[in-house]
Parts: sequence; C-alpha cells; structure tokens
Amino acid sequence: MPEEWSASLAARGERSFTAKQVFHWIHRRGVLDPAAMTNLPARLREHLVAEGLGEVLTPERVHRSEDGTRKLLLRLRDGATIETVLLPSVSGPGSQAQLDADAAAGDDTDDEDDDAGSDAGAAPRVRVTQCISTQVGCAMGCGFCASGVAGLKRHLGPEEIAGQVLLGRALLEEGEELRNVVYMGMGEPLHNYEATARSLRLLTHPEGINLSTRRVTVSTSGLVPEIARLGADFGGQIALAISLHAADDATRSALMPINRKYPLDELLAALRAYPLPRRRRITIEYTLVAGQNDDPAEARRLAKLLRGIPVKINLIPMNPIEASSLGPPGLERVAAFQEVLTQAGYSCFVRRRRGDDVSAACGQLVLLGAKPKVRRAVG
Repeated sequence: MPEEWSASLAARGERSFTAKQVFHWIHRRGVLDPAAMTNLPARLREHLVAEGLGEVLTPERVHRSEDGTRKLLLRLRDGATIETVLLPSVSGPGSQAQLDADAAAGDDTDDEDDDAGSDAGAAPRVRVTQCISTQVGCAMGCGFCASGVAGLKRHLGPEEIAGQVLLGRALLEEGEELRNVVYMGMGEPLHNYEATARSLRLLTHPEGINLSTRRVTVSTSGLVPEIARLGADFGGQIALAISLHAADDATRSALMPINRKYPLDELLAALRAYPLPRRRRITIEYTLVAGQNDDPAEARRLAKLLRGIPVKINLIPMNPIEASSLGPPGLERVAAFQEVLTQAGYSCFVRRRRGDDVSAACGQLVLLGAKPKVRRAVG
C-alpha cells in the first residue's frame, strides 16, 4: 500500500512522493524490475533490488483455446505452479458472449454507460474476465473439481494473487481490456482470507489498477465465518459467489465435504446477513452432475431454499476431469432444470463451456504433476 511504502521509505530519508512513484510503477504500470523505474534515484533502485523486489511469478506456458480463452501456467519463485485464465468476449449490449462473461463474474451492472463514449463505427472492444488462483492446490476436496486432487500445498501471498492480474493485464492483446476479476481459480479464497483481502485492497486501490469493486467477485465453497468477515471488511461491496451445487445436506456433503462443517442452514443464514448494496445480487454457482443433483425435483428444492435471498443462478454442466468418473447431464436435463428455476422467478443462466479444449473451464484447473485419485458417483 502507498502508506506502507511511505513509512518504509521515509525511514530511509527518501522524499514523500517517492512512495507513490514506487506504488505506481508496480501496481499501475506492472513494472517490478527496479532498474526500469527510471524516475527513481539510483540509490533507491539499488535498495529495492537488495530488498528482493522483482517478479514473483513467471509465465511458463500459454494454452490457447479455439474460443479465444487463454490458460496461463505460472511458476512461482519456489518452483510451485498455478494457473490463471483470461476469458475474452466481444462486448456490446445483449451480446451472448458478454452475457456469459458477466454472468460468470456475477456482474449486475448496466453496460450502457460503458459504451456511451465509444466512437461511432469503432470496432467493438474485447472485454476480458480473468479467473485467478489463491492457493497452490486446494483443501476443499469437491468431487467435481480438479484443483483439489493433490490437496493443499500452500497458500499464495497477496503479491502472488494480485501479481496474476498485473501479468494478465500485460498479456492482453490489441483491443482487449480487463473488465472483471473473479477469484474462481485454484484454491478456496476465504481459506486464505488475509492474503485474499489484502490482494482485494491492492487491486481496487485508486493509485493502482483501480478495479471497481463491482467488477471483482470472490467465490467460496461456503466458509461461513469468513463470508461474514468479507461482508464486514468490505461493506458488501465485493461481489460474492457461492458454490452451492445441491439443495439438501446429504447431497451437498457427498459432493462438497465443507458442508459437513457448515451445513446449508448456516450457509443460507450467512447469505441473508451479507450486506449487499441495493440492486446487487449474490451469484449461486450450481454445477450439474449427472445422476447426483440434476433432477427437476432438486431444482424445486433449490428454488424453495433460496427464496427471499437476492440471487441469480449460474448453472454449470460439469466439465469432465481426469480425477472423477462424474460427468454432466444431457442438454435436455439441463434445460428442464433451468426451466423450473426460471418459472420460479429466478434469473438463471447456463454457463457455456469456455476453454475446455485446453482444460481451462470451470473446475478443470489442476496442480501440475498431481496424481489423479478417481472419484466415483455417489450412491
């Protein structure tokens, strides 16, 4: 944070404005090499080098999907690897690609103001949603997700979380702009709460990237105390997405072990208490798993369960992963499930597969070298 840089540099006798200059280089320009910070005194650049300022992650491989999605394999300083995904979509009011991206990001905002300043006849902007990781691996053990195959290896630091966005922004292609950041990659963000919260403050700081809090979504499998903490610390301004995936405790516990600690009644109480701003909604993520949670009767239970909570629902036909014998239902089954929820008055979207040909789709990010342990259908 600028104030932390100010205190640190003041102790060295540096002028007060140099703190803002350093913060701008890192968080506004994405430059972490002190030698390139040309408006800083040479002695300060040497000090920053000695303190270890430099790249915290390095792009090792880029997998490009036929639909334009790019999955980046990033190597950390200790040799560990994580993945982050760039999801481009052509903007424009009502465009299906943009609706898909905004639904994935929990975006309830109106695009009209964003497009008002566009030049007549100009090519449409390509807006990008970036999906970032918060841990190396994951401890949650959800039955339809590849990230937890090898369990949790370690938490990411705030600089490693925010650094994914700095790097992702640097790798944007001509005509692209970073629109949304979603904490939906490897790991459970609220299990690494302190680093997640600090990274949120870095990414939304007005002297840095200055992302609007309306454009940042944190997804959680349901850590109830941390949901309350996130709401209190950020006044409900950070968009919240809940990986729900079932409407009864037995099914949810089978798919998501965290439900045994925080069952549905506790989770739903936390959602009702979350301090949402006016006209904002919580995003409910519901992965449809064939034979497990895809029956229309389950949709009716879900509709009843969520009654009275301002939500919109993203249905995600399960993306296949090597570590599981589970799979998605057919399209007719998906449509029937959606119809029940739509008829019940909910805004309900079916998330299109993006990047599944390079294993970049929801639930497919995996710890490099992890040995699969096949998970089979429940019941």
